Amino acid sequence: MSMRPKIKLPLTPADKVIEFIGWSALIGIWILTLLNYSRLPETIPIHYNGAGEADGYGTKGSILTLPIISSFLFIGLTVLNKHPHLFNYPGTITEENAVRQYTLATRLIRLLKLVILIIFGLIVYQTIQNANGISDGLGIWLLPISICLIFIPIAYYLTKSIQSNKDKKRSISNNS
Repeated sequence: MSMRPKIKLPLTPADKVIEFIGWSALIGIWILTLLNYSRLPETIPIHYNGAGEADGYGTKGSILTLPIISSFLFIGLTVLNKHPHLFNYPGTITEENAVRQYTLATRLIRLLKLVILIIFGLIVYQTIQNANGISDGLGIWLLPISICLIFIPIAYYLTKSIQSNKDKKRSISNNS
């Protein structure tokens, strides 16, 4: 890993859009939470089982935990994303493939940051709805959708990364 090239990648227009949507979603989670905070009852659901049913309760101040955790995750992953040479990769990183591999990896992190915010935003929204008696639980759909939202981009980018390495190896062997 210490031999990997350290490259500052420029943001593509798609990367800028993903970052903008991510920052907007983070701000949206905070706005949603703070605008609804005063209308929450003193006791709210703070934990849900696998079926999306509330099975733990706490004070309304607990709702602030969700935007705080999502902020730490988003900002932490944003900082980490500036150092793609530190990531784990399915193949060897060389001078020749570093830009492509780093680009794929940083795009994956950007998408995962956005997915995390979508999931946290849905949980905040549903918790507010539950606390105010408008709905009951998160719904049976949230867990499977969350798993798909996380693992589909990972599978796609791992496949692209491995394929990119194979294409490079074929290109080198054909030129020899």
